[in-house]
Amino acid sequence: MSQKIVTPHILRRVIQYLFLFFCLFIGYRLFQHFIWATGQSSAFVPKPPSVEAFLPISALMAAKQFILTNKWDMVHPAGLTLFFAFIWMALLFRKSFCGYICPVGLISNLTEQLGRKLKFQKELPVKAARILSIPKYIILGGFVYFIVINMSTRQISSFLTLPYNYVADSKMLAFFLAPSATTLIVIAVLAIISLFIRNFWCRFLCPYGALLGICSTFSPTAITREAGTCISCGKCRKICPAAIHVDERKAVHSPECVGCAECVGVCPVNDCLTVRTFNKKVPFATIAGGCLAILLIFYGIAVLTGHWYSDATPELIRKFHMMIFNK
Repeated sequence: MSQKIVTPHILRRVIQYLFLFFCLFIGYRLFQHFIWATGQSSAFVPKPPSVEAFLPISALMAAKQFILTNKWDMVHPAGLTLFFAFIWMALLFRKSFCGYICPVGLISNLTEQLGRKLKFQKELPVKAARILSIPKYIILGGFVYFIVINMSTRQISSFLTLPYNYVADSKMLAFFLAPSATTLIVIAVLAIISLFIRNFWCRFLCPYGALLGICSTFSPTAITREAGTCISCGKCRKICPAAIHVDERKAVHSPECVGCAECVGVCPVNDCLTVRTFNKKVPFATIAGGCLAILLIFYGIAVLTGHWYSDATPELIRKFHMMIFNK
């Protein structure tokens, strides 16, 4: 297929939907595992390791433990593997996890599109957007302070081996299967705000995105603009999920950039906007391809070295589930 047919938008949406369907599949498998583990079924279903990607706090603790002690967390080993994979994605290919993999990012994008069609979307002033970005860094700072700075490796090891941590993914599942009224209200409010303000959660509240954004500032990959050929049409700014003023920059190194290359796809001037890595022009699909390559490399290494599947026995997992969920 030619580049004219496979646009950045199409490529991105295909990858996003594939990961959304994959997340729904592993969610269903986790539900089957939960039914078995809580004694509601006799048919054993192993937990899908990929679901551990949704346990970033545990992964942050495990990362500190590994860096300081060289000990890999074998309670949620896949979670730690994916945490490091997402960090490397950001370091090399910007916040591509947010741009291509995260299902919340896709839902946020679709909500934005709906708001655009309804003509609700408003562009915030740059100063207001910067102020609204502060909360996610405060939340991230809180996690860094309490885990990275305050917690000792002994405390981390103790937490990671608690029965609660063994069933953390099932607790997360139970939370979403039976959300409280407060949770539903918060989700509804965020959805409504997102109809008016582009990707509100991702841009202003997500601490994981804040961490990856900080890492992405070191990335050798960026969208670059040829000022001499730019016609200042503003299409790049309008399409950007992060509302970055691409039309005013020579290179986009913003921590908000998710590497989607949507701006490249809508630019009417050939080669005005391009993707560059290590200062060399590359195809727009490089970011998506690099993102997926890193994910597969980390997965392959983890499987080959025995750092993907938990070493917890089915008997232990069921014991902890029965202890916590059948009180």
